[in-house]
Amino acid sequence: MMALQRILCLGLLYHGVIARLSGSGPTAAAAEQHILSNSAPRKGLHGRFLHITDIHPDEFYKVHSSTDEDDGCHKGEGPAGPYGAETTDCDSPYSLVNATFDWIEANLKDKIDFVVWTGDTARHDRDDDLPRTQDQVLGTNTWIADKFAEMLRNEETGHGMSIPVVPTFGNNDILPHNILLPGPNKWLQTYTHIWRHFIPEAQRHSFEFGGWFHVEVIPNRLAVFSLNTLYFFDRNAGVDGCENPSEPGFKQLEWLRVQLEFMRERGMKVILMGHVPPARTDSKKLWDETCWQKYTLWLHQYRDVVISGMYGHMNIDHFLIHDTHDVDIAFLNGLSPEFGVREYLDDELTIQGGTDYLMELRDDWSKLTPPTVPGKSNEVNQDGKKGRTRKPKRKDPWGERYVLSLVSPSIVPTYFPTLRVVEYNISGLENTPLWRDMPGNGAKNSSHPASAPSAPPKHLDLRSLSPIDDLSDSFENVETDEKKKKKGGKRPEKDKKPHDPNLIIPPPPAKTSPPGPAYSQQPLSLTGYTQYFANLTHINNLNLTDLNSVEPTTTNSLLSLLQSSKSWLMKWRKGKNGGKKPLTPKPDPREFAFEVEYSTFNDKIYKLGDLTVNSFVELAYRIGQKAKGKSLVEMAGDEEVRDVEEEHDYDESDFESDSDSDDEEMEAEAKKGDKKKGDKKKKGKKGDKKKKKKGKRNKTWLHFLSHAFVGTLDKGELKRYS
Repeated sequence: MMALQRILCLGLLYHGVIARLSGSGPTAAAAEQHILSNSAPRKGLHGRFLHITDIHPDEFYKVHSSTDEDDGCHKGEGPAGPYGAETTDCDSPYSLVNATFDWIEANLKDKIDFVVWTGDTARHDRDDDLPRTQDQVLGTNTWIADKFAEMLRNEETGHGMSIPVVPTFGNNDILPHNILLPGPNKWLQTYTHIWRHFIPEAQRHSFEFGGWFHVEVIPNRLAVFSLNTLYFFDRNAGVDGCENPSEPGFKQLEWLRVQLEFMRERGMKVILMGHVPPARTDSKKLWDETCWQKYTLWLHQYRDVVISGMYGHMNIDHFLIHDTHDVDIAFLNGLSPEFGVREYLDDELTIQGGTDYLMELRDDWSKLTPPTVPGKSNEVNQDGKKGRTRKPKRKDPWGERYVLSLVSPSIVPTYFPTLRVVEYNISGLENTPLWRDMPGNGAKNSSHPASAPSAPPKHLDLRSLSPIDDLSDSFENVETDEKKKKKGGKRPEKDKKPHDPNLIIPPPPAKTSPPGPAYSQQPLSLTGYTQYFANLTHINNLNLTDLNSVEPTTTNSLLSLLQSSKSWLMKWRKGKNGGKKPLTPKPDPREFAFEVEYSTFNDKIYKLGDLTVNSFVELAYRIGQKAKGKSLVEMAGDEEVRDVEEEHDYDESDFESDSDSDDEEMEAEAKKGDKKKGDKKKKGKKGDKKKKKKGKRNKTWLHFLSHAFVGTLDKGELKRYS
């Protein structure tokens, strides 16, 4: 009966969704054009938002300076380009920041509904000769905040902004970096002023208290929650996890729990965002374990409300699948220690460190079960061929066991500068009131006009990070009303387990409620994204030569090759052009522009139908597989998992196919032909043996790895990690 009610609810949700998918939604052919079309801007929702992260402006960046660790693009002579030094650890020149905002204004400004800005808007503290100051950290954050406010100024009214921007700060937006003590403190006070255009008046108290708030980017329909992930960050020595009620991490998660319950009661949906992602493997982690456990539990319980999480920090393009089976209630209750020992994940990942981390994710993903697509024949074997037995229906056809987080690459050219435009389903929302129409936002009565220049207090003693007030006593511990269920009568006294009174497990969705927007396509579900990058190698247009003037010899050439191919993989990345200098002193860059790197709407290898959890679980499963013995299709028992990669960017002579690719079918046909030829049978077997010995590479993994580093790895480097 419950299943029937759920199906009926799904029918109601799909009413109007089909029109979106077949009509107004993007098609594969138009995926690269629907953002940059020259059509007049719509008055209503566009169904798109911008995710921008890790800008890292550097006022000391010097064009044609050295990218070596001791110079850091601040001095010396070297390959630092006019718009940045790609594949290095140098930060962003102001020219890159200005050009990025100019491009957004010209191409995206009137085609998006809101902006998610996930922090790290100050340079790194890597130059011993130029230690960061509080004025520098706050100055670049103020500059970028004002650029957003001015660019998105409501031109119709002359007051406020046309669309909302939701910011958060990163681990480099404070001093010292990584360390933020419990609020209220002067850092939070100052950011309240810097982001006065973005933080709603009603949310300023919670932000000053702990740096968290939310914005109803679509009034009464969709809210974006800005989380202060520094209170979850395992490297923040100023706090201690999320278990003790006096800790800000505990308080933030309690705030999140209460607010998500309010959103559920109002029928609203939520996107979560933060700087440091909840990355976690069997051996590494970024968040304190108590914070990760509670966060994952919260999202599972509010899976009818939360759409997804958006994060930055790591500079690499990837996604995270959190398995709620890893949530340990006994651990949260203090009854068991943390399982295993997870080390800190490197704060700034090198190519090697990033690849090791992604390979750990891949190992985890290899253990996933391919999802069952509701309504398709893969739930049971209906043809009965090859004597296969009927498979039972999946208990979790929507993948509600899992939680999804998306991690976007950065503007700072650790690889190539990147922007991401995410699309979401707006069917049925055509006449929804817009954010700018609400009082206090873009209306004329806005008390914070976007054109007003920022004037943060100067020379605050922000190094004194002690809290202003101790509010731990005033924080309310909300009691749960959930009734305790008893099975099999009263338990014996010895079986009773102590319970942490501070752990309040949120109620799950009603059993009759349909899957949430993270799990099935419906209004506000994410449908896909288009990723843009600036090819600085092309744009900078550098004509380089080796720094030394020694005549080239075989030894020198080999040494130069080794340095250029391997040195940028080390802890300090001086880039693929490290050790070189421009031939001409005057920069001659080409016109700056972002271009499409890839789009999930037409990526032939990813084949993501949308951004629901099941789509990513299926992709993760394909990424995780390795060609050993049986094919993926045989292991999965599912034709839908077949990884048909007819079109790709890789040369067939360099890359072997996945074991589930079309080439496998071609090999099978070749074997049939060999059997018919008789005398050539043995020769064919030898060829087969050679192929088996050489092995096959998973193109989906290589494709994922290429995107992770924004196309900066060449084919040889990709093969090295296959």
